[in-house]
Amino acid sequence: MGNKNKTISFRVNEDAFEALQDIAEERDISLSAVFRDYVDLLVEHDGQVAVVPEEELEDAGSGNGEQESEPTFPPTVEVPKSFLREHERLELETEHLREQLEEHKTYVNDLRDRLEGEEDEVLLLDDLDDGEGDESEPYQLR
Repeated sequence: MGNKNKTISFRVNEDAFEALQDIAEERDISLSAVFRDYVDLLVEHDGQVAVVPEEELEDAGSGNGEQESEPTFPPTVEVPKSFLREHERLELETEHLREQLEEHKTYVNDLRDRLEGEEDEVLLLDDLDDGEGDESEPYQLR
C-alpha cells in the first residue's frame, strides 16, 4: 500500500503558538517541520521522550559522579586514531590528485592553444612535449 502522509490537527493557545513559531524561526524551518521532528522523535523512542532544560543537562554532566551512567548532551563518540589518520591521508591524497588534475587540464589547454595556432601545419608529438622541436621542419599541408 505504501506510506501515505496523514494530517494531524489540534488547537493550542496563542502563547504556545507564538512560542512554537519562535522555535521554528530560530531553527530556520517551518512550523510543520518542528512538529514532524517532534513526532519522529516520539515514534523513534516509543513515546518515551522527556523535555529537559539545558541547565539540568549541564548540572547532570558535571555532577557529583552519581550520574556517570547517564549520557551527556550533546552525545560524544570516540573515534580511533587509525580512522583519523586514514581520513587525513585520504585528504592529502585528494589534494594531490586535484593538483595533478589541474596540471593535466593546463597541459591539455596548452596543447589545444598550440594546435589552434598551427592549423595548417603537421605537428610532431616530440615538438608538443618539448616546445622546441627538432631540426626537421614540419610538413606543410596543401
